[in-house]
Order: sequence, then C-alpha cells, then structure tokens
Amino acid sequence: MSTFSVSRSLLIQAPAEEIYPLVVSFREWPKWSPWETIDPTMQRSYEGPVSGVGSKYAWKGNGKAGAGTMEITEASEPAKIAIRLEFTKPMKALNPTTFTFVSEGVGTRVTWSMTGENKGVGRVFMLFMNMDKLVGGDFEKGLAQLSAVVAGNA
Repeated sequence: MSTFSVSRSLLIQAPAEEIYPLVVSFREWPKWSPWETIDPTMQRSYEGPVSGVGSKYAWKGNGKAGAGTMEITEASEPAKIAIRLEFTKPMKALNPTTFTFVSEGVGTRVTWSMTGENKGVGRVFMLFMNMDKLVGGDFEKGLAQLSAVVAGNA
C-alpha cells in the first residue's frame, strides 16, 4: 500500500489569532475554501459546536464536488487544527488534514497538509494522477483566499 502527503504553506501578514478563527469554524470556510464554489447547489450541514473539537461539516454536491464529512479532532489555539476528512463520493477515502500556524516576523506561516493511503480503486487512480498536483493547487488557492479575507480584500 502506498501513501501520499500534500502540503502547502503561505506567509499571511497577520497574527495567528486573526487567522485561526476562520479555519477552526467550518461556518467560516465559505469565505475562503477553494471548493465552496465548485457546485453552487451543493448541500451543506453542520453539527456539534460552532467551532473547535467536535465541530462537524458534511457536504453533498455534483460529480466534481463529491460528498463527505469533516470533523475537527484537535484544536490547539492558535497553533494547530486537526481534521478527520472523509470522502464518500466519488471514491471512499480517509484523509487526515492539519493546519498549523507559526509566527514568522510580523505574520503567520499557515501550512495546510493532507495525508492518505492509496488502496483499492484509489490505488489504481493514483497510478495515473499525482495527488500533489491534483490537490496542491487547491491548497494554494485556498491559502491565498484565506490571506485575502484576513486582509479584508475578499
């Protein structure tokens, strides 16, 4: 079985305390997530607390958006957020995801990482697709949009 890891980071010109709340609450993700605009009719639901550990988000959309759930499993303000990301469509997959926030000069380096295993249909799919290329650009777009929201430019 092979594994993959995708990670991108961006230095955002703001303290972690201003960025962290936009990530630790799934209700804030529509402001910056690169996937929120893929399907204008996407169905979303939220469960549990508004933010932090136990906060849950589910989506169901068109073929491009797919379907799945996310749950915050760790929230160490303002340094780290861990998410259990589970895709149910188009392929079943469990991809642990983390965001880290590290002070750097007058800003914060935000790193978005996702790991997973290639097994079953996913293993065959990965023979033809590079997960870093498939998802890395979305992470870059999301981090840029997060930076724009924090700066008040979104």
